[in-house]
Amino acid sequence: MSTLFVNGALAEDRWVSIEGDQPVPEGEDVLVSMPYFEQNRHALLTRNAGRLGVYLEAGEQVMPLADDLDHLALISLDFPSFADGRAFSKARLLRDKYGFEGQIRATGDVRIDQISHMRRSGCDALQVSHQPTIDALIDVKDPGLELYYQPAAVSEGSAVTGKSWARRAL
Repeated sequence: MSTLFVNGALAEDRWVSIEGDQPVPEGEDVLVSMPYFEQNRHALLTRNAGRLGVYLEAGEQVMPLADDLDHLALISLDFPSFADGRAFSKARLLRDKYGFEGQIRATGDVRIDQISHMRRSGCDALQVSHQPTIDALIDVKDPGLELYYQPAAVSEGSAVTGKSWARRAL
């Protein structure tokens, strides 16, 4: 069981995940895997009702979605383990290079220690199954990032006096 947090608050997950050869329900917001999207691209992009989202596993690339980002409302990125940071790069690519304005959802091994970095990378939603992290988020115990070592497009910040390498969020 997992809990969804959007922009730091508990949220109801209204997205229907499509698995295998399951048909896509009309009028529902659907989340499909990258292989499902590639196989059913035209049908998914020409649906009359409901929003579309794509789930990217750790080894899948963002670039094949580049031409279709205007049609997507959600991209869900897999964080398969605490030590795997590939999704951080994907989130930054989506926001900075491709200008994606929809929701970027972090899923998988989402832990409290990484949430600040997930947000800074561009993730605005978290699908959390780790109970201590859920408890901490409900109790608003997100440690946050006070200082940044590099400027970021999401929060350029200003230099800290005497520490040219450090930035404070604006």
